[in-house]
Formats: sequence, structure tokens, C-alpha cells
Amino acid sequence: MTTRHILTWSPAAIVFDCDGTLVDTERHWQDARIRVFGEFGLKPRPGFAERARGVHYTECGSLMAREAGKPQLADDMAQALLRHFMAFVAEDPVTMPGAAALVRLAAGHVPLAVASNCPLDVVEFCLARVGLRSYFAHVVVAGDGLLPKPHPDVYATAVRLCSVRPEEAMAVEDSVTGVESARRAGMRVLGVGPRPAEEGAGRADLWLRTLAEPELQAWAHAWAGGAG
Repeated sequence: MTTRHILTWSPAAIVFDCDGTLVDTERHWQDARIRVFGEFGLKPRPGFAERARGVHYTECGSLMAREAGKPQLADDMAQALLRHFMAFVAEDPVTMPGAAALVRLAAGHVPLAVASNCPLDVVEFCLARVGLRSYFAHVVVAGDGLLPKPHPDVYATAVRLCSVRPEEAMAVEDSVTGVESARRAGMRVLGVGPRPAEEGAGRADLWLRTLAEPELQAWAHAWAGGAG
């Protein structure tokens, strides 16, 4: 069961997921997946969009190929997925509701980082396109020895770079995969967006529909105003 106890606490650092949390990219990933399936003349099984949510794009390519019965196309589908995604972001960069305001407020008071399953150039590109890159001291992505979410590596590394203990930091996530990663890293977790149906959604301290929720904005102003 979720609790609003997290909104009575002041984090020493905040680590955000990027896709679907800061930047409205999930629709671009979905459009890219649809485009790739069409390019290859294939169709996903029902419920694929939810299964693909938060999954590293290379793993998503493998998932797409397996579910379409063409596992030999995994690499080709992954590369096509990334290519189409980047094009969609370039055409239509949009932040998630409340994300920009929360980031700008928090950046003046605590260290901020991003932890993502996407390649570094993709995350940097997305953040730059929506004008948020300069607010983050650290961007940590899977690869170079760091396992992707749901492994804790990217969150654990981001917290370490922010020079705080995991229990002092808050993760902001939109997927069960990300929530599990942050929990394994020892962090408190705020879930944002439609609450997933999977059982793992309960691992978040609280789910809110958007980062623009009045209670979240009031909380952020309260602790940021009192921060040293």
C-alpha cells in the first residue's frame, strides 16, 4: 500500500529517470515500436506496450523480435527503434507535466542526477532538447560495467556521485522496472504517471498522477524553502 509519508521528508538529493518521467518520450518510444513493427511487416502480441515500458532499447529490440517470432532480427529491430525514436524526439520535444518546475526548484537546493537505461547520447539529447540538461550534475546510464534497470547499478552510482547515502536520496520513476532498480539501491521512490498494474508498483512509496500535483509542488516548495 502506498503512503504519503514521503511528502513529510526532505531529500538530500533527487535522481530522476528520464523517459516518461522528465521528458514525454514514452509516446515516442511507442510510436517508434509501431513504426519498426510496420517496417519489418510484423505485429506485436496484445499488451506489448506495457511489457516494453522502461526496458533498455537493445532488450526491447530482442523482445520485439521474439514476440514476432523472428529472434534473428533482434539487432536490426533495436537499431531501427533507436533511429526512429531520436527522430520523433527531435520533431516534438516536450517535458512531462510539472517536471521542469520541480527540477528548476530543486536544483537550487539539492544535487540532482539522472539515471537511465537509455544510451548517454540519447539522454543528453532529450534533456538538451527540453532545456533541462544544465540542471543535472550527473547523468548515469547503463553500460560500461553498469547493468540496466531493474539492477540497482545506475541509481547506486548516481547517489554516490551526489555524495549522499542512498536512504537520504529520492528516486522519481514512472515504471516498475525503475522502481525496482531504485529500491534495490536503497532509495525512497516516488512513482509518477498512471500506476502500473504489476505487483511491483507497490514498491514505490507513493504514486502520483503527474509531477504537477498540487501536494507535490507544495511539498517541494516547503522543503526547498527551508533548505540551507
